[in-house]
Amino acid sequence: MAENKTPEYSVQPVVRALRVLRYIAAGNRCGNISQVSKATGVNRTTLVRILATLEAERLIEALPHEGGYRLGTGLISLAAEALNDRGIVPTARPVLQRLVAALKLSAHLGVREGHEIVYLARETPVSHLASTVREGTRLPAHATTIGRILLAELPAEEVRALYADHPLEAFTSKTRTSLDALLEQLANDRSRGMAWSVANFEAEIGSAAAPVYDHRGEAVAAINVTGHSSIFAEGSPQLGPIETALRAAAQDISEALGYRGWSADQM
Repeated sequence: MAENKTPEYSVQPVVRALRVLRYIAAGNRCGNISQVSKATGVNRTTLVRILATLEAERLIEALPHEGGYRLGTGLISLAAEALNDRGIVPTARPVLQRLVAALKLSAHLGVREGHEIVYLARETPVSHLASTVREGTRLPAHATTIGRILLAELPAEEVRALYADHPLEAFTSKTRTSLDALLEQLANDRSRGMAWSVANFEAEIGSAAAPVYDHRGEAVAAINVTGHSSIFAEGSPQLGPIETALRAAAQDISEALGYRGWSADQM
């Protein structure tokens, strides 16, 4: 018997919206409505409404200079929830717990969503200096170690495009507030394979972050540890143990996600 390709309870407006999303995901910008209508089989009036709705829900975003659309940051939030259910958070949490036990510092897992990072998991030591960041908290990517190490994975031109019309806010005197200064910092982070901060985002707070890779070799998240800035200052005896433990933790999570591409300088 032939397979029924149309589910009995299929909702056609949803089917059409998904068809448009997949079309954009394939690299089509939807600059020409008539062409998109023909390619997707969605009539022009419905297509315009679908695009407006997807943009309002942040599933796509307009490209003012190029025209058309690309996938939006709202999809990253959905992906983060999927990762939470399907692997990365349950995989990372015991590793973060071991990191806290070894270093007596707070540890976090986060992903980047546009100009922000979103914290997915947090583990803290028994200390009055324990992190107050909560799961779901959003912070600026350019000023935080998790954000910086994930931005460092992008080509410079992509970072320039991302921040072309987005000001780099200063949170302390050490926050990079020009695009050139940020790119220089990201290049340094990339060469080191880690991002370090001594009060770059918050006074008296230091941090270090390392990327987490999936089976495709993509940096899908990052982990960091935070504590008093003196612990992360140049000359601190704890810098070596922090780097060793953080790299090992990032490697453990990455390998659990199927990554096998470690080079000697990453380990």
